[in-house]
Amino acid sequence: MAISIHPSVDHGLKQAARDFGGGTLVCKCTSRPVKVSIKSQVAHNHACGCTKCWKPKGALFSVVGVVPRDKVSVVENGDKLKIVDASATIQRHACKECGVHMFGRIENAKHAFYGLDFIHTELSHESGWAPPGFAAFVSSIIESGADPKNMDAVRARLREIGLEPYDCLNPPLMDALATHAAKLSGVLKA
Repeated sequence: MAISIHPSVDHGLKQAARDFGGGTLVCKCTSRPVKVSIKSQVAHNHACGCTKCWKPKGALFSVVGVVPRDKVSVVENGDKLKIVDASATIQRHACKECGVHMFGRIENAKHAFYGLDFIHTELSHESGWAPPGFAAFVSSIIESGADPKNMDAVRARLREIGLEPYDCLNPPLMDALATHAAKLSGVLKA
């Protein structure tokens, strides 16, 4: 049996819908679910193995991407949201009842990804979201309990699905982080 990465990718990647304009994310609560409106297509969607991202039960990876911060708004039951770890770079806003991360926000205006919110498109009933394009922080699944002996098989499964595995972010995003840091330090002129 093939290794299960995440329910939304295990049976292949779905194509993005042309001119897709977003949808509504809904937490897993059956009573008063938190709803977050997203007025944008997701970018840089990826399978993430880090230990901070929310994953559905049994998934090795989360699937997370970014949208412009100004395209995200809590539309129902925002009183149920709490920040998971106030000291983290990404302030993950989760439902206090079901634990689902509804969006993550970077509050540090000097961070390269400031202005982008992290979302899990699987929480939306709308179809048309851009699929994941790579896998990040693959080795980190070991920290969540994955068997280190299975890592070659995990990477092979990711490639089979069409997700190149990285133990950081993909090269374009790493370049963006390094460019931002170089501009802040004065090594590169803005």
